[in-house]
Amino acid sequence: MKHDVHPSAAEQPDVAVWKEIVVQYQKPSTARALGQIANTLVPYALLWYLAYLALAVSWWLSIGLAMLAGAFLIRIFIIFHDCGHGSFFKSRTANDVVGFIAGVLTFTPYYHWRWEHSVHHATTGHLDKRGTGDVWTMTVQEYLESSRWKRFAYRLARNPFILFVIAPLYLFVIEQRFPSKGASKRERMSVHWMNLAIVGMAAVLSAIFGLKAYLVLQLTMIAVASMSGVWLFYVQHQFEGAYWERGDKWDYTTAALQGSSFYKLPRILQWFSGNIGYHHIHHLSSRIPNYNLEACHNAHPLFQKVKPITLGSSLKSFRFRLWDEPNRRLVGFRHIRGLKRKTQR
Repeated sequence: MKHDVHPSAAEQPDVAVWKEIVVQYQKPSTARALGQIANTLVPYALLWYLAYLALAVSWWLSIGLAMLAGAFLIRIFIIFHDCGHGSFFKSRTANDVVGFIAGVLTFTPYYHWRWEHSVHHATTGHLDKRGTGDVWTMTVQEYLESSRWKRFAYRLARNPFILFVIAPLYLFVIEQRFPSKGASKRERMSVHWMNLAIVGMAAVLSAIFGLKAYLVLQLTMIAVASMSGVWLFYVQHQFEGAYWERGDKWDYTTAALQGSSFYKLPRILQWFSGNIGYHHIHHLSSRIPNYNLEACHNAHPLFQKVKPITLGSSLKSFRFRLWDEPNRRLVGFRHIRGLKRKTQR
């Protein structure tokens, strides 16, 4: 049975219609941008200091404060993300400077990440263009036709502990220290300059707090932020009813409204995640700064037709592993066992 959950091209809103709406929310506000910097970086710096002072009282208290700082680091990454899209400030220079600083704090090379992320936006939901800036996703047929070693590697990569605990730390601490194949000179140099900046930051903070304290607190913050960030990114494109297509059948509007989720989070989590739950709006127009995403979503009924994913319902995404292309839906490895039983009858 086919699960045709996606609207036909005729049912999709006209491009001119949604573009006319979103253009009103693409205007950056210097005041709101500076306000976000103040209410994010100042508490983050303060929590660093409090976590250091708490070391004299209890390591557990210090680590607890570091975990809270990690939540602010998620928000710092959203600022970095908006700067990469050129949407946080009106000024390109301001975006690049703040983006670089936020990149140092989040261990992410600014220009290199911006390049890979632009590819992600251009190819979301496109089965023929997977592989850059996304979560490794195989179709059922690809998995069945793969070697035993590749199937083992894929199962390992999609294991929840690997995907949401080990991989995030590896990505931010190790993988992003090296440029990707195909990166231009500017992207490659951005990785090297970021590495130098991170080493400089680590040296200064280690001199102030001590090497052991710095490593424990920094890794705790990065762990909280990276694990949360990877989960957010995963749910934004791996959810029930997600959209994937090939070739000319792929459609930008559908990929945004059906292939990018509306993750309706509790207010406090929405604040820490910088409104990125309105991911369907973000993929319609990456020029909308995070502080305008909710207002844009509420501006027109066509955006509100997107079925929201709640914190509870998002847990279903844990079981999704493969794309069942004939039935156009995400399935788990149990689906493979079911297919094998059918062929053995």
